[in-house]
Amino acid sequence: MSNQSLSTFSPEDEKLACFPYGVGQGAEGVCLLLQIGPHRILLDCGLEDISPLVAPANQPIDLVLCSHAHTDHAQGLLSLHQAFPHLPIYASEVTTQLLPLNWSSLAPDKGFERDKGFKPLASFCHALPWRTPIEVRPGLTVQLFPAGHLPGAAAFLLTYTAPHRTYRLFYTGDFFLSNSRLVEGLSVEALRGTQPDVLILEGSYGTARHPHRRQQENQLVEKIEQGLAINRSVLLPVPTLGLGQEILMLLRSHHQFTGRNVDIWVDGSVADGCDAYLELLPYFPSSVQNFARHQPLFWDERIRPRLRRLDDEHRRNIGQFPCILLTDETADLGVYCHPDSGDWLVLRPERLRYPIETREVDVSTETYLLTEHSDCLGTTQLIHNLRPQHVIFFHGSPTYLTDLTSLEELQNRYHLHCPAPGTLVELPIGETFIQPAPPTETNYEGELTELGTVVTITLPEAIAADPRWQDFADTGLVAARWQGEDLVLRGLSQRELLNQNSNFKMPANISCCANCRYQRGQRCWNSASPLYAFKVTPEGYCPVFEPIVSPPEK
Repeated sequence: MSNQSLSTFSPEDEKLACFPYGVGQGAEGVCLLLQIGPHRILLDCGLEDISPLVAPANQPIDLVLCSHAHTDHAQGLLSLHQAFPHLPIYASEVTTQLLPLNWSSLAPDKGFERDKGFKPLASFCHALPWRTPIEVRPGLTVQLFPAGHLPGAAAFLLTYTAPHRTYRLFYTGDFFLSNSRLVEGLSVEALRGTQPDVLILEGSYGTARHPHRRQQENQLVEKIEQGLAINRSVLLPVPTLGLGQEILMLLRSHHQFTGRNVDIWVDGSVADGCDAYLELLPYFPSSVQNFARHQPLFWDERIRPRLRRLDDEHRRNIGQFPCILLTDETADLGVYCHPDSGDWLVLRPERLRYPIETREVDVSTETYLLTEHSDCLGTTQLIHNLRPQHVIFFHGSPTYLTDLTSLEELQNRYHLHCPAPGTLVELPIGETFIQPAPPTETNYEGELTELGTVVTITLPEAIAADPRWQDFADTGLVAARWQGEDLVLRGLSQRELLNQNSNFKMPANISCCANCRYQRGQRCWNSASPLYAFKVTPEGYCPVFEPIVSPPEK
């Protein structure tokens, strides 16, 4: 690998190479430039600033493939189209319909308004059919496979027939092998026999392993149930597309909420995403279509739990009665969570697709896991089934991707690459496998000592050089659990410790802050109290205490 532009290759070179402009780390989106023979293909365009793509020194791009409609993969497409109006952009049919939500501020009429001389937002991207090889350039075919993760998300098989051999490359975009509520997972069986030379795939979760999807759903439902049980409204900030609609479908169909007398409100662009889904019902799995034949997928006031778009009339009273609210992940939560709106529980996903700047509010906040990407088992399963010569990892923190390239089961079989933006990856294809150089060692040897009732684990100082150490050692406290024969250590964050304190259960018959109707978010909101606006402990007390629930009259 070398730091050079992909433009250094001549069109006559029968080589494979990949030049990443963005690999989905931190705030950057995904944007990979691929050269396969004489063809130059852009895989996704999640760059907010596309100036590197339009630099005069660069050779022109032949076509663009968009894997799905999430912002970190698609936000630069409109600017790219404006810069190069004749550049072909391809995606699945569903993705072409969802893409306009990325530029809703430019197209008030759901993406179909002409502006600034470009085509209607829904038509500058051309739809390709599933599983059918389409020749998009001389000797170059593209075949789309459903990738899971999001409605319309596609993985691409590129096949280039050169004079001396045929080259194949498989690009996953964001993929998920498991079925979710609204999307069927990527089928490994459908990919058998494709035999790609190069596999470019995401590694968002690194080597982490997650519980089964249904178990994750049940845990989320339990968190929501616990909040409602203590008269809290539950607020879930989510992206425009994907996670929010999955949660709504979960609440509409889960046995613990079926027939439940509770209101579910949807606000912001998440509601626009629901509207877009309703226009695409024929493309959804048969189970979803069958559900929609008996009751609306969204916007249903007749069947409990009621699901409605938040309007101005109800916005003023939101939270006065326990409810569930989904809103934009970038929304100012203070609009909903304030002293006059009742008690709130904010639930955030454990890992966001990319960092989100939000204005936090002083209310109880917890996290949940509802995965949208494959974990380590799914990632390695896909690699071993496709058996490429080269594997390029993208979309994840550098440390997580390094964990993947450190797996011995992968090192011994494949050429592994984990490039940074601006680093050219050359992909020579040969008949024999050459053992790649192993990545930097990431294992740490320590000592374990038992002293009476205390067990001490000592690790070398070098472990603190890893950028993850600061978060792990934030409070100096850890939680340990068994995972098979392995002992897993996890650092406890300050937020988790605060939540543990706030969840401390005081007996209901004690007059204290934990049982006071004015205690919300660990603060007192009774203006008559000397503790007003101050943080309070659960066992605190003041003369104007009022119980959460009035005692029954005798």
